Amino acid sequence: MMQEFMETYNNNVNEIEKFLSETIHNLGELSTREEKSFDNLFKVFPSLELVYVCDKDTLLQISDNIYRDKVSSLPKGRDRSYLMQKIKFNNSDISISKPYISSATGKTCVTVVKEEDNKVYFMDFTVSALLERLGLIELHREFNLISKGFYFVTANLMILLAVFTLGYSIYELGHSLFFKEGGISIESIFKPIIALTLGLAIFDLSKTILEQEVVFKSYSKNSKLEYKVFTKFSITIIIALLIEALMVVFKIALHDYSQMLYAVYLIGGVSILVLSLGLFIFFTRKVSRE
Repeated sequence: MMQEFMETYNNNVNEIEKFLSETIHNLGELSTREEKSFDNLFKVFPSLELVYVCDKDTLLQISDNIYRDKVSSLPKGRDRSYLMQKIKFNNSDISISKPYISSATGKTCVTVVKEEDNKVYFMDFTVSALLERLGLIELHREFNLISKGFYFVTANLMILLAVFTLGYSIYELGHSLFFKEGGISIESIFKPIIALTLGLAIFDLSKTILEQEVVFKSYSKNSKLEYKVFTKFSITIIIALLIEALMVVFKIALHDYSQMLYAVYLIGGVSILVLSLGLFIFFTRKVSRE
């Protein structure tokens, strides 16, 4: 998830920095807002998490850590020169750092620094909240909670079905070996294989749902991942159909050759699926290269 945030941030870093610089510049002198603990600043920037002030000459913190909903005096007097070493002002009184993990909040943030008179103002913006504020990602927490719950229940039911399919294949094979009159047959071998293949496809799909929608929730569309999941699932289904077609051919060959045309139809249909999947993979790779 954080990798997606950073990728989105890096792809839009110029627009993000322009937005922050211009907005802070338009707010005027920050010193006029210092008396009210920067309340107006927090209202303007929902992504703003922390503000503190340092002396321009010594770079020692001369204010409390002012958060959105609390104030902490513990960091007062700390040396913040290490932050200034990572920041370049480029003929402006406002500069923005690269993303890093804040020791104060534990979140990935960027620090906006503004010089005014003998003071330096530090403003920490949470990257995820900043991206959401600019409409670059969507974070609907309540809806995501419901969505995660639905995906979790559905994926686990699919896993139960996959386990049931596995049990069915074992039951069918055991029944054919020990209880079925006439002993084992071609059909009794192929049916468990088809069930196992379908169970594998169902389990693989449910695992992917859990990984992408529950454990590591994806907030941005990843077309490559979607193509990969679709391709993998399609290949598993095609394999199951090919096994079924092979079983039909054996059954017809053993019992009634006049029905062989239906086997040809089935094999032709599966061949069309294979050809369609091949074209899909070819065009998606071609588009991704472009």
